[in-house]
Amino acid sequence: MNERVANKTDLDAHRKWVPVAWIALCLIWSSTWLAIKIGLNDLPPISFCAFRFVIAAAVLLAICAGRFPLPRLLADYGFLAFTGILTFAVNYGLLFWGELHVSSGLAAILQATIPTFGLVFAHFMLPSEPMRWQRVAGALLALAGVALICVKLLDFHGFRAFWGGVAIVFGAGTVAYTNVLIKARPVRFAPAVMAAWQMLFALAPLLLLGFWAEGNPLHFHWTKVAVACLLYLALVGSVLAFLLFYWLLNRVAVTNLLTISLITPPLAVALGWFVAGERLTLWALSGAALVLLGVALILWNSAQPAVRSSAESS
Repeated sequence: MNERVANKTDLDAHRKWVPVAWIALCLIWSSTWLAIKIGLNDLPPISFCAFRFVIAAAVLLAICAGRFPLPRLLADYGFLAFTGILTFAVNYGLLFWGELHVSSGLAAILQATIPTFGLVFAHFMLPSEPMRWQRVAGALLALAGVALICVKLLDFHGFRAFWGGVAIVFGAGTVAYTNVLIKARPVRFAPAVMAAWQMLFALAPLLLLGFWAEGNPLHFHWTKVAVACLLYLALVGSVLAFLLFYWLLNRVAVTNLLTISLITPPLAVALGWFVAGERLTLWALSGAALVLLGVALILWNSAQPAVRSSAESS
């Protein structure tokens, strides 16, 4: 009886922190886009991205040490390498490069298409998640919004902005694919272990490409602002956000977590406007509205986490 009362007391104590953790996660995932944009003023994109995950992987491995067992099968490491390279090297490499040419708020909106691509991949890879008309309509709306944004980027800002937007959308597709792939394959190890090893496997291509294309990191412009952005992205945007996400996943409905997909892009746009003076054209805002409306239709009455990135939103 006393044990039951103690468990109820612990549960009530945890519930008090759920709104705080949820709001904190919204704010973190909304602010990382701006931190990337500010850091890019001093650091080149690929190396900036690589060092973010050098720090984050080291911290996650330290947290996991002695708490969770390591993967044992060679096939597990192959799976972690494949999904890690797609998620943390391809997606984030493209995202960091894309933000050189588009605003932080627009980058957040374009990456909000993850559930759209996840819907398509899940239809073919997960028999339990067929397409429904509501979700198809949402996907078409979101893709129309992306097309409008990218066409107007080409019209108003030239080819670099256009390809920056395309790169971010392509990265969103790779994240959606890996999320569905992870759900389709039973995972036998803790999420923190999985994320740490995925980051580790992504480091080799990121560091090699960064050194080849951007030069020796010792010669980079390591300002205080750049270092602060790097540490914020690694420790808060990666490690803390990851731990908060999985803490919440065990305590709230998945649908409540999925709503963050709709909250972070507008907050990211607001932060970009307030802090960095970013402006979005009427066409960009119209495209953003289509994207968010489409994502809302996809997520409506959905309780499946497969179409949402569990490895930070940016």
